[in-house]
Amino acid sequence: MNFLERDIKDAIRAQKDKYPVIAVTGPRQSGKTTLLKTLFADYEYVSLEDPDNRAFANDDPQGFLNRYQEYVIFDEAQQAPVLFSYIQTIVDKSRKMGQFILSGSQNFQLMTNITQSLAGRVAIFRLLPFDFDEMKSGNLLADNFPEACLKGFYPAIYDRNIDPTVFYANYLQTYVQRDVTELANIRDTRQFRNFLGLCAGRIGQLLNLNSLANDCGISQPTAKAWLSILESSYITFQLQPFYQNFNKRIVKTPKIFFYDTGLLCHILGIRNKKVLAENPLKGNIFENLIIAEILKKNEHQYLHNEYWFWRDSNGHEVDLLTQNGNVFDIFEIKSTQTIMSEQFRGMNYFSEVAAGKVGKKTLIYGGKENQQRTQYTVIGWENI
Repeated sequence: MNFLERDIKDAIRAQKDKYPVIAVTGPRQSGKTTLLKTLFADYEYVSLEDPDNRAFANDDPQGFLNRYQEYVIFDEAQQAPVLFSYIQTIVDKSRKMGQFILSGSQNFQLMTNITQSLAGRVAIFRLLPFDFDEMKSGNLLADNFPEACLKGFYPAIYDRNIDPTVFYANYLQTYVQRDVTELANIRDTRQFRNFLGLCAGRIGQLLNLNSLANDCGISQPTAKAWLSILESSYITFQLQPFYQNFNKRIVKTPKIFFYDTGLLCHILGIRNKKVLAENPLKGNIFENLIIAEILKKNEHQYLHNEYWFWRDSNGHEVDLLTQNGNVFDIFEIKSTQTIMSEQFRGMNYFSEVAAGKVGKKTLIYGGKENQQRTQYTVIGWENI
């Protein structure tokens, strides 16, 4: 497979002439290095994963930056946090736009350094695994959602034709555990893997930290810290509930999801479509696929939209909503390939609660046919 063009490239190019520093973060193996080397072919590339480069940068940052003064990509920049304050001084003096490109796969460390030293001087982007549009541009998107869920969206699977089972097994071993040991002092990695499995079993569900901690045999503060590690390594994310301007019976607990359904299915031990079809989490996995896709489009197209779910204590729920001015656009997500009137019930109830402040009502389902109804838009899973 030739290099697949990423949707985020146009947004990065647009900001390169407006900010002295561009930062691109995202999970390991999401294609950051390939993207940056392609977009900025005339820039010097320096990997701070390289022990010699990392030692030089941390031991003698001034000498290091004298060598790499401008138009340079620093990959895994969080490995040399001392550089950030020096970069601030350089760009404030030079006032050149697009002078430094920083990338990193540990979001917490990278963002901490940016906040401390480069606030107002950097445009921040998040490159996630392939989205549907990118997959379609290379004729890579599966014909059905179970296959898409199982294979996942990491570029290496398609670029090097790697069996997903092999890829995700190695990904967990070489990346997740390495990031975990860098970010926290976890001696028992088997317990952490167990924690990861317990998170996978709770996707699309309200996050009960006490239950998660008890089931794993760890304290609640430890469970909270481990969740932060998974989020900063772009393994999981939390979808927050929307509860402003509504009554006190609204749920205020987030839901947990995975950025990539291939990794999710691998952790759950789901290896083929038959097993997925029979798994009680099938609907949750489909919901994860769609929400992760919408989140990817939001990042790759640099839209800056915010998304939530809504649920009350009586179980009325809308899977996803966003605000568009003074109204809400709401989404229901169902894995079924049959459209039934009951699937619109949650959106109808929310419309009443929101006192008519609802714009678009969209059902995203497991089939392929799009429909425009009087009150609703129906979208096949691959047509988001």
